[in-house]
Amino acid sequence: MADTKALPSMTVKTAAKINLALDVTGRLPDGYHAIESVFQTVGIYDTVSVTLTGGEIGVSCAVRRDFSKNDPIPAGKGNIAYKAAELFYETTGLQKGCIIHISKDIPSQAGMGGGSTDAAAVLYCLNKLTGAGLDEGQLTEMGAKIGADVPFFFTGGTAYVSGIGEKIAPAADYSGRILVIAKGTEGVSTAQAYRSIDELETPYHPDTAGLLRALEQSPDEAWRYFGNTFEAAVQLDEVDRLKSAMLNKDALKANMTGSGSAVFGLFESREAADICADKLRSWGFWAEVCETVPESFIIPEQHAVW
Repeated sequence: MADTKALPSMTVKTAAKINLALDVTGRLPDGYHAIESVFQTVGIYDTVSVTLTGGEIGVSCAVRRDFSKNDPIPAGKGNIAYKAAELFYETTGLQKGCIIHISKDIPSQAGMGGGSTDAAAVLYCLNKLTGAGLDEGQLTEMGAKIGADVPFFFTGGTAYVSGIGEKIAPAADYSGRILVIAKGTEGVSTAQAYRSIDELETPYHPDTAGLLRALEQSPDEAWRYFGNTFEAAVQLDEVDRLKSAMLNKDALKANMTGSGSAVFGLFESREAADICADKLRSWGFWAEVCETVPESFIIPEQHAVW
């Protein structure tokens, strides 16, 4: 077995995301759905390590014990990170393999982009490690072939996202806001969530344009425009319970993110957020206090290239 310590390696902490607003605006002829959304990276991270080898692509995952029963994460070819590496080598024509290891702190089936951010991190690391020299636009185009949310993570921060997720425009910075993000045992299939959207006769549409204006002009009031079309479609008891609990513990607003099933609440103080998170954990929910952050990738100094 090769001594991986002597091989080029890179480690990145890669952020989760929430949807401050998420609207499904229609179904396209190819079956995909058009969205309008405001994405925001948040300070909950997976850690992705990539090591170049002369062999094949390998993927392993370390999953938190409190996730593993409810959120099985595939290793090997079944993992989106494998697909990212495979596409990178096919696109660049480079003849190298890699070993990818992912330490999961972002829950799956949560609407937080855990798999997508891992895939983006793999492309980012491989581009640096191989010296391929792809620019952000090329990485974004590659990411779009893997998953609709992947391109956003090359931008990170606060962004207006439209189309099927491939059209990304920076929005006014909303970093430094205090959140509680929580999830129960229920997960949501994205495909099923979209089918449920299609069955709604009068779906709710959040005011995404109003949110973008508020982020620019009156960010302290932006929470009034948070909203998610999927909430009425998926109708999960745990989501309703989490929202009610957050609002009862002084959240300014609480909403489901993505197609579910995680819920985020916006708080004015860390003390109030800590109290809320502690209560939710006592009820058996996964809950974390974090902040909105301006970027996707953090590179620890001791894990830089080479």
